[in-house]
Amino acid sequence: MKPVTLILAFLPLVVFSVLARFLPHGYIGIAGLAAAVVALIAVLTSRPIWPPKILNICSLALFTVTAILGFTLGKNDDRWLATWGGAGVGIILGLIILALIPVMPFTEQFARESVPQAEWSSPIFKKINRVLSAAWGVAIFAVGVSRVLAAAINGHTTHRLPETLLGLIVPAGIIVYMLKFSKSYPDRVTHNASAHASADHSGR
Repeated sequence: MKPVTLILAFLPLVVFSVLARFLPHGYIGIAGLAAAVVALIAVLTSRPIWPPKILNICSLALFTVTAILGFTLGKNDDRWLATWGGAGVGIILGLIILALIPVMPFTEQFARESVPQAEWSSPIFKKINRVLSAAWGVAIFAVGVSRVLAAAINGHTTHRLPETLLGLIVPAGIIVYMLKFSKSYPDRVTHNASAHASADHSGR
């Protein structure tokens, strides 16, 4: 599974987070709409197009609802949505990813694009994708928590450092670490499995 694949999968979240951060409160509907359009493009350009990627569908639904709320809520509710919804959407998406693991770890659909079908039911393939999906769910949840804390602190101080640290630096660090982990973990597991298999074979 290539890092660029995961980057594209989370692009709607990135688009929404950036726009929600820098646009005025009254434009949260536009941020949601832009993210929903990116998610729809991801759904339509993903191969195979059916079944659709679970993460893409969840992103499309989440940001469509956000866009609808942004365009229909009153001024005060719109400000609340921009402040807390813009930061907390990562929490929601992280929980969705974790909740879907027993049904279908979201990384498994992406991994199938580069792994032979004969290996899709193997215990190693299943284990790798359960761990990766769980790790990404926790990571995206942590990004959401960090940005919620940034929004909370920003409302009580004029200093920009805490908001910059929790709203930008920490989330970026989490994502970079997860991209590296997603690349190294499958190789590590398959290497260890091969080593154990060779040891068992030699011991016979």
